[in-house]
Amino acid sequence: MKVACIGAGPGGLFFATLLKRSRPGTEVVVFERNRPDDTFGFGVVFSDATLDALDAADPVLSEALDKHGRHWDDIEVRVHGARERVGGMGMAAVARKTLLSLLQERARAEGVEMRFQHEVRDPAELDVFDLVVVCDGANSRFRTLFADDFAPTAEVASAKFIWFGTTYMFDGLTFVHQDGPDGVFAAHAYPISDSLSTFIVETDADSWARAGRDTFDPSTPPGASDEKTKSYLEDLFREQIDGHPLVGNNSRWANFATRRASSWRRGKWVLLGDAAHTAHFSVGSGTKMAMEDAVALAEAMGEASRSVPEALDLYEERRRPKAERIQNSARPSLSWWEHFGRYVRSFDDPTQFAVSAAPNVT
Repeated sequence: MKVACIGAGPGGLFFATLLKRSRPGTEVVVFERNRPDDTFGFGVVFSDATLDALDAADPVLSEALDKHGRHWDDIEVRVHGARERVGGMGMAAVARKTLLSLLQERARAEGVEMRFQHEVRDPAELDVFDLVVVCDGANSRFRTLFADDFAPTAEVASAKFIWFGTTYMFDGLTFVHQDGPDGVFAAHAYPISDSLSTFIVETDADSWARAGRDTFDPSTPPGASDEKTKSYLEDLFREQIDGHPLVGNNSRWANFATRRASSWRRGKWVLLGDAAHTAHFSVGSGTKMAMEDAVALAEAMGEASRSVPEALDLYEERRRPKAERIQNSARPSLSWWEHFGRYVRSFDDPTQFAVSAAPNVT
């Protein structure tokens, strides 16, 4: 049997490893258009409950978090100059680049073939494979190419967000609400190593426009960051991050899109991770969902080992309801974050605001 994975993100690498381990005779090839060390974004975060589930398949994630990541139990909400802590679930985070490096090592050790800097342009190139796993992210090219079969949809939020890192070290998951001359901006922040934190900034469309953040040319090649926004936010959040700099990595404003597909499969082709579904980052990690997809698909391939169509049906039957529950839980949270500025202004009491915010940040 020959299996191709399009995309060397955490979901694709994890699935390739699990399948190769359970079926050593299978030829598993991962195609990735970027180089091994290329990665956009900063950290990935997981709840303790997620870690327990993934550990049963492979402890690589827990090992990464134990050796290289950070763990916390409480959530901190900063608003009106006050800092309020709210009891939450245990969570941990690690640098995305670190996790990818460890997953590449795991896949290589199992005998997975990885072809970096290899973009699959013609689907016919994959005709020799018995299964093609499409795990090329939220902007999946193949989901779009086969739109008649996958029937993808996208609900685009009005709020704007941009992803940075910072050398300021947060204690754990922290939500910083900063009222400035142009409106209210909020940061979703958490530590991912001993020297870096993720710093995702979100704001409403009106504040974004008043701040003049629409000057960056989005047609620039991937990799370039919006340096004017970086300077603006460093100044706006200066006191909150003790004057530390922000770190860019393909950092540019975007609108979050909740993506779905009416079908996750097309013959021997199947969607996995962000290519199949997305949920706002306030309630779930795309990496978490992708790795859970990988476990489910590997298990389905094991149970229906003689029939790829049967395995893909089993995978979608089991995973779709779970993914949709996360997406449905994200709807009210996403709405809250689209309009959080009015909540910041409505609640004079920081404690009252923190209690209001807490259900929408986990």
